Amino acid sequence: MCLWVATKLRIADQLASGPKTVAELAKASGVNEDRLYRTLRAIATVGIFREEDGRRFANTPASEFLIEGRPGNVRDLVMWTSDPFHMHVYEEMLHSVKTGELAIEKVYGKPAFEVFADPAMKEESEVFNNAMTSISQMVMPAVLEAYDFTGIGTLVDVAGGHGFVLSSILQKYSAMRGVLFDMEHVIAGAAPLLKRMGVESRVQAATGDFFKSVPAGGDAYIMKHIIHDWDDDKAGVILSNIHKQLKSGGKVILIEAVIAPGNEPHFAKWIDIEMFMMPGGRERTEAEFAELFRNNGFKLSKVVPTKSPLSAVEAVKG
Repeated sequence: MCLWVATKLRIADQLASGPKTVAELAKASGVNEDRLYRTLRAIATVGIFREEDGRRFANTPASEFLIEGRPGNVRDLVMWTSDPFHMHVYEEMLHSVKTGELAIEKVYGKPAFEVFADPAMKEESEVFNNAMTSISQMVMPAVLEAYDFTGIGTLVDVAGGHGFVLSSILQKYSAMRGVLFDMEHVIAGAAPLLKRMGVESRVQAATGDFFKSVPAGGDAYIMKHIIHDWDDDKAGVILSNIHKQLKSGGKVILIEAVIAPGNEPHFAKWIDIEMFMMPGGRERTEAEFAELFRNNGFKLSKVVPTKSPLSAVEAVKG
């Protein structure tokens, strides 16, 4: 919560020009000076900001990643993962572990993506979508370096959010066209990003429910951090709908974490907790991906590791 408060108040942005006293920071932020000092003093002990003489604070290499607009910044991701919304959901973790039910449904009375679609949760939805774009910005350079998209004429990004993944690929592959597919309230926020990345003329936007159908006409279908949101039955419905639209030999490409065996530390083992708390999905091993594909008309063709925590998991329609 200390991290969330400091990020919400844009303390790192205020320190981008140099150290400032806590009095200056508090005045600019409109908050209590004593409480802000004690908050910053606490997180300075773990390297986020540095306290100097005279109750002055300065940025550190870690806190500079919170500066909005700075290349590689993780501000939006931090805003999501440390948001009070998460705190409320995680209060019910024991309930989820005991019952196998979703903590978010106990707290908010409905599934995660229905919560985000609720107009009353517009701010939380924006924080979530911005965080997903932030993750894409972190991983896509590594994906583009490791995985070759050559030969794909039309790429359909299923549940593609505001379109950063698709736009990144189209920027590198100038002959490719794309279809950005997501729920209506998500697609509504995509136009500025597509325009900023210079690909709007090559992207067709489509809205709908991937449990019912996906757009036709793709040579390949890509999903980043989508299949992990769902259990095998629901993930299978999505893959089956893609299978119906693909010609033989067409590809589905998942940008997902692949769980490492044993006690090896891995990002996926922590994100897996988020999956059973909110959307109801799971992270998977390579063998689990292979079985999921096999059960839905695909064959796992390769797993391409990247320099990010995510891999490109490719399957081909039989």
